[in-house]
Parts: sequence; structure tokens; C-alpha cells
Amino acid sequence: MGSDATDDDDYVHRPSGEPPRQAETGEEFGTEGWILVGMILLGFLVVPVAILLLPAAQGVVRSLGLTLRAAYLALPLVPAFLLGAVAVWSALRSRRS
Repeated sequence: MGSDATDDDDYVHRPSGEPPRQAETGEEFGTEGWILVGMILLGFLVVPVAILLLPAAQGVVRSLGLTLRAAYLALPLVPAFLLGAVAVWSALRSRRS
């Protein structure tokens, strides 16, 4: 019973007789992954550098109709909304496939 028990542990009976299929693994990064990486880079690199450069770009901020304080508040919201939109898009796209 010792050697037969180990052989029986690996056996799965399929009444149809078809061999077991391998589950699909998403090894490829894909478009959604690269867009997500871009949004993370925007949120963690581009926006903080832009916040540091805001005092030097007061003319540009004023031409957009914003005060410096409003620009400090609004600038971090841009990647937050974009990251949320990418998350919803990615979830809906993965549900379709």
C-alpha cells in the first residue's frame, strides 16, 4: 500500500477521458501594465518635480487662472484621477477577457 498510495494521490479521474489543461498564465505585461507604470511614474516622479518647480513658474500658473495655493492643491489630483480611471479601465478590460 505504500508505493500505490503515492501514485493514487496524483491521479484525477476525468469521465470524458480528456487530459488536464494548463491554466492560462498572464506572463506578458501587456498594455494595461505599461499604462499603469506610466501613471505611477507620473504620480511619483513628474508631479512632485512639478510641485517643486511651481514657485518658479508662477507666470504659467497665473495664466491658467490659478493661484499658487490652488495649483498646489490641484496638481496632485491629476494623477489621482488618472490612476483611478486606469484602474477602472483595466478592471473592465480584464473582465471581458
